[in-house]
Amino acid sequence: MKNSILFFASTLLLLNCLNAQNNQETTEDNTIKGQFETLVRKSTNYRQGGKRYEVVRLIELEAFQKNILDTINVANSNIAELQSTIAENETALSSLNTKLDETTKNLKTQTEEKDSITFFGVLISKGTYKLIVWSIIFGLLIFLILFVYKFKNSNALTQSAKAALADVEEEFEQHRRRALEREQKISRKLQDEINKNKKGV
Repeated sequence: MKNSILFFASTLLLLNCLNAQNNQETTEDNTIKGQFETLVRKSTNYRQGGKRYEVVRLIELEAFQKNILDTINVANSNIAELQSTIAENETALSSLNTKLDETTKNLKTQTEEKDSITFFGVLISKGTYKLIVWSIIFGLLIFLILFVYKFKNSNALTQSAKAALADVEEEFEQHRRRALEREQKISRKLQDEINKNKKGV
């Protein structure tokens, strides 16, 4: 951009210097407007038929025309160069936007992966993962409490059944003993009766 501006300025300066050498006159203002004003100022005028006419030297008019055409050519050249630069910048900008989009997508993916955990092959957020893990832990804790409660309940029933069985066994043993004693008493009485009958005969 700076190079094109310098080129444009140096071209204008060179053209104005050449024009000044050709005319062997120096102008105060080298711009197109300044040259035009100088051309008008140096022109002569006359009246004919009640109308005013300006007379300009043909060589000065041709030099002015050449300067205008040179300036237009330089301006067109600069415009073409600037358009080429704009096109290059647009291409570079498009490429940078594509890279930015790609980088943004990669960053989003990396952020999602950083904030997520793979759970059974599925990518889930850390919050959801924590909720699942704490739900599992809470469920297992409830299951453990129920298991301990059932175990204690079963253990109490088992102990109660063992105590009842011991009571039944002890009662049975006492009943068996009493039955045995009764049987022995009856056997003695029977034996005594048999002995009495033998003595009586």
